[in-house]
Order: sequence, then structure tokens, then C-alpha cells
Amino acid sequence: MTSDLDRRAAPPGRLPGSLAANPRLDRWLAFDAAGGVTVTPGKVELGQGILTALAQIAADELDVSLARVRVQAASTPASPNEGVTSGSLSVQDSGMALRHAAAAARAIHLQVAAQRSGVPVEALRVEDGAFLAPDGLSVGSYWSQAEAGLLACDAPAEVQPKPPSARQVAGHSVPRLDLPDKVFGAPRFVHDLRLPGMLHARVVRPPARRARLVALAEGPLPGDATVARDGSFLAVLAASEHDAERAAERLAARATWEAEDTLPPCHALADWLHAAPGEREAIAAREDPAGDPVRTLRAHFFRPYVAHASVGTCCAVARWLDGTLEVWTHSQGVYNLRADLAKALAMAEEDILVRHMEGAGCYGHNGADDVALDAALAARAVPGRPVRLLWSRAEELGWAPVSSTMLVEVEAAIDADGSIVSWQEEVTSHGHSSRPGRNPAPTLLAVEYMNPPRRIPNAINPPLASGGGAQRNAIPAYRIPRLHVGVKRVAEMPLRVSALRGLGAPANVFAIESVMDELARMAGQDALDFRLRHLDDPRGRDVLLLAAEMCGWRGRARREGFGLGLAYARYKNSGAYCAVAAEIEALEQVHCRRLWIAADVGEAINPDGVLNQYEGGAIHGTSMALKEQVLFDARTVTSDDWETYPILRFSEVPAVEARLIPRPEMPPLGAGEASLAPTVAAIANAIHDALGIRPRAMPFTPETLASA
Repeated sequence: MTSDLDRRAAPPGRLPGSLAANPRLDRWLAFDAAGGVTVTPGKVELGQGILTALAQIAADELDVSLARVRVQAASTPASPNEGVTSGSLSVQDSGMALRHAAAAARAIHLQVAAQRSGVPVEALRVEDGAFLAPDGLSVGSYWSQAEAGLLACDAPAEVQPKPPSARQVAGHSVPRLDLPDKVFGAPRFVHDLRLPGMLHARVVRPPARRARLVALAEGPLPGDATVARDGSFLAVLAASEHDAERAAERLAARATWEAEDTLPPCHALADWLHAAPGEREAIAAREDPAGDPVRTLRAHFFRPYVAHASVGTCCAVARWLDGTLEVWTHSQGVYNLRADLAKALAMAEEDILVRHMEGAGCYGHNGADDVALDAALAARAVPGRPVRLLWSRAEELGWAPVSSTMLVEVEAAIDADGSIVSWQEEVTSHGHSSRPGRNPAPTLLAVEYMNPPRRIPNAINPPLASGGGAQRNAIPAYRIPRLHVGVKRVAEMPLRVSALRGLGAPANVFAIESVMDELARMAGQDALDFRLRHLDDPRGRDVLLLAAEMCGWRGRARREGFGLGLAYARYKNSGAYCAVAAEIEALEQVHCRRLWIAADVGEAINPDGVLNQYEGGAIHGTSMALKEQVLFDARTVTSDDWETYPILRFSEVPAVEARLIPRPEMPPLGAGEASLAPTVAAIANAIHDALGIRPRAMPFTPETLASA
């Protein structure tokens, strides 16, 4: 069975995805006389392979070889404004926009070729960009018509892209276009950018989240190092990167700060979160007829603050010239960053040019936008010269936005037949987005220290219709007659929080899938059968059954010290489907040994790329589940190196098997975040299977398991 929601396309007369807001065809693609196609999306490459998928979509609709397609990095104003590359929406929003735009471009060019040649348009075919008559004679090409300005128009809504059965490139695995440079060390990242006359810069950070620079002693600095200061924002610049680092150390020793205690007790964060004031919102309520409850379960689940912890630290290059600012950045949203730079620097947006360059992989709002303002402030002291500013490991772990801490409290009941009759849930959290460009006030780190200082607004929760923040995946996917789910957004934001892969989904799915396992035990039912009994979505049932088959769930035998757990979620309850089975071994600490992943993204543009995303998300989820936790004292983050903020090592990566259920006839769904949350939950359930201990708090370290 397929729902109407799954089959729906853009409403009649409305353009799909990002094309509705950016309808001009020449904003999306262009042909050149040399035989190339340039695609100019507003989404950016973050290591998720989106540029390859977009190139496949364009090549397919245009009937050209993939080798002819070049995807240009986003920039302002040369690319359509597609907001932020986030939420696993790039294929849905940008891909479907580009598919329609390419189909429109094909139709327009064929119509012109038909008019010029006298061959009916329906008799023409396209072979690698050439327009051929029925006798095989060429009557033109994209390249011969490239200079005619045919795409200087809005996309017509009535164009129909190819049916799934006619696609030759999309739906097939192809090598990633961005990987050769990365594998062979070509200078592709913003970190590698070197411009004539470039200086290097470092920021001197305060000793507390809330601090004011009250004095700076004079003294010599290494080499040609100079100081850039704006209020309590302090940076050094030098021609040599080594000199910049040494100068920052000397300057830090000469700075006197007035600092305050502002952070809650780290060891009692869950209690602080529970007691903190906040805004409450009901997000789901249902009162259908149900049986009488005979057994009730009450449980609460906790996730601490979590960092992005990219191995490559944040970097940006900036240059001021004749009253304009140019920035090279690995931001996820070039237009959004431009908007906040304009607010922070009191400039017109038109005077700022933002160019995307790839950086370290990141899923969520890390420090890429912050370092861009840092670089701009440093470069302002040396007009005309480009300035490269790189964060240290301590800055990366200690000053970038972190994912919100969360508390999920559940009370659920079953009746005499073992059916769920009621479910009450409250999610307590900060908001989950402080991204630039979405608030009247700038949200970049340095504005809190510039003169005058400006407080960064409290993080927001995007509306549930857009996927939500704290409420993401908070509503159980199962059939529950009496349901009440609410969210409390905490008023204070002692640590700056924002979007991190999955937003609220990892904590919510961890809670829901743990409760489903516990209810199954209370009902005396197998955990898989209990889920299937309460799950109506046939695609959800399919991934659960496939994951169970892959791990041998039905015939599994118990082994001392080992446990097997299962979990399911549809990302945002509207996106890609995922079921995960996890095998753990409990030694002096818990190790995840194997993961089995069943995936459904509808149409998979690049199946190998989709599986890469599911596998990467599951490994990220394993690291988050077993190791990751931001630590802090009353003033600042203390987990600012790999010893205090450990992540999964290569030697600890589990064996991963992932399978994709092919559904080429269904709309595509994003894969980047679908597997993280069910992986966390599957590991938790596997720990209970092995040890009889029900994890209630992340990460699942010996200390937190002992407290359980």
C-alpha cells in the first residue's frame, strides 16, 4: 500500500522544490559552445555526495554523458538561493528543482531545433546533447544553440520530466565526482586556499562564555604579527602561520578578562534541565477508544550536549577591498551567512560576496559560519589583503555550537492483550537551530564580544511541518489510540546550541524504541513482532523485516557477553525509512561489533552514495551512543581535546552491512540523517539484551550504565 503523501508531486501550476522560489532557468544551468553543461545549484557539498547526484539528474534529463556535466560551487549572487544544505532535503528540494529545470531546458532547445530544421519536435531525439532527426541526421545541439539565450526565462510548470523507466543515469551507482581530488591530495578545501599576499590569523578566546576584555598589556610579537581588536574580540595576523600561533599565545598571556560563572552543574545537567523554566507546546494529542490499561511503564531518557567534533577544524578566508567584503567559506548556507555578516558588520548584503569551498565533513551547524566572521574582523585591519583564519582543536570542540541536551519522559500502558493503549511524553530541550539568516539579530559567535556586544538569541525549534527540532521524531510512528506528546523549550541557553545531525531525533528515537522494547517484554512478546503489530506503514514494516532477516533475528542464539538489539524510525516521520539491528559485546566497556541496516529512500539517485550515507550515519550514531559528551565547568567547556572528548576510533568501527529496498517509482527521500537515531536506539536495546541493564542516559559508558 502506498499513501497519497508518498506519491504526490508539486501541485498543478507550482514548480517543484527550490525552483518555486528561483524559477529562472539560467540560474540553474547553462550550456557552452565547447560541449559542456554547467549546473549552478544553491546546495553545497559537505561530503554527502550531493554534487554527484545533481550531476546525474541533469545528465539524465538532458540526455548528455555525465562527463559533460560540471557542478559549480554555490556563491552569492551567482547561485539560486536555496537556503541551507540541511535536513536531508537536498535531493528533494534541489534535485527535483534541477530535474524539472533540465527537462524544461531540453524541451525549449528541442522546440527551437524543430523550428529551424522543419523536423517535428516529437520526431527528434537527443543523443549526448546532439539533436537527431529520424534518419540520424543532426539538426543541432545544445552547444550550437548555447549562445541564443534560450534559458533566460522562467521554467514552465507543465513540463514533464522522464518517467522512471526512461532514466539511464539516475538510479545507477557512479563514482563520486568530488573524491579524486580528495584521494590524491589536490587543493580542493578552503583550508588549502592560498592567495597572493595572504596573511594568517588566530583568535584569542576568553576564559569564560561570558567575559569582557578589560586590559591588554603592550609587548613585542613574533615576526610581523599585528593585532586586530573589536571590543573583546581579539585576533592576531602574521605572514607566517607559525608566527600567528606564537603571537596568539603571547597575547593571551597579556590579556586581562572580567569573567562570570554562567554554566549549570555538568554532573546534574538532567536535573537542571527538568527544573529549568521554558515554553510548553503540545505537538500531538489523540483520544481514540482503547482498552483498559493493565500495566504501565514510566521512564525518562537523557542526552547530554554533543559536539560536531570534525577532525578537520573550521577555516575561512576573507578580504576587504574598496568597501566590499569577499569570503571563502565551508558554510552550509552562503546566502544565510551573507545576511548575518551584513547585520554583524552593519553593511549592505550586496557589498558582501560569499563563495563556498568544501571543508571538513559536517552534518549540522558547526563553526563554519563563526569562523567566517572571525576572518572578516581580522581582515578588516588589513584592507586589500586576504586573511586565512583557522580554528584550533580547542576552539573546534569548545566554541562551535553544540547539539542541545535533552530529557525525554514517557509514560505508556498496555492492555490485557498486550496492545499499547496510551502514551504520554514530554520532551525538554533547548531549541535546535541558531543558524544564521533566520533571526533579526545575528547569531555568529563573535557578535557577543564585538563593540557593542550583542547577545545571541535563544535557539529556535523549526515547526514540525518542516521537520521540527526538539520535537523531531518525538511522535511515535506506531498505532497508539490515546496519545499526548509535548515539548518544553528551555528559556536559558548557557551553551550555544544549534543543529547537529538529526536534531532531536537521536534522543527521541532512543526513548521511543527503548520503551517499545520494554513494553514488548511486559506483554511477553518478541520485540520485532510487537513493533510489527503496532506499525501500519507498509514501508516501515518492510525495512524492519529486512533488518531482522539480515541479522538472523528469528533464529538467533544467545552468547555470553553479546547482545542483539533492533530499532526503527522514519526520519522526521516523513522522510527516509531505516531499521537497524546492532550486535554489541560487553567487556570492560561496550563495543558495537556489527550493524545491519535496512534502508528505503524511494528513488535512489546514486544507490552507492545512499548506502554510504546510511553507513556513515550509523557509525556516527555508534560514536555518539558510546562515547560523546560535552563537559564543562562553571565558565567554559573543558572537553576541548580528543582525550576529554573521545570519538570512535577506526579500530572500534563495527562491521556494517546495509541493503537498500529499491523503489524507483517513489519520490526520493534524503539519506544523510536517517540511520543515526535508530542506531543509537538499537545499541541501547542490545545492551539490555546482553546485560539486563536498560540504558537511560547517553553516552552508554561504564559510568552511565552503572548508574542505570
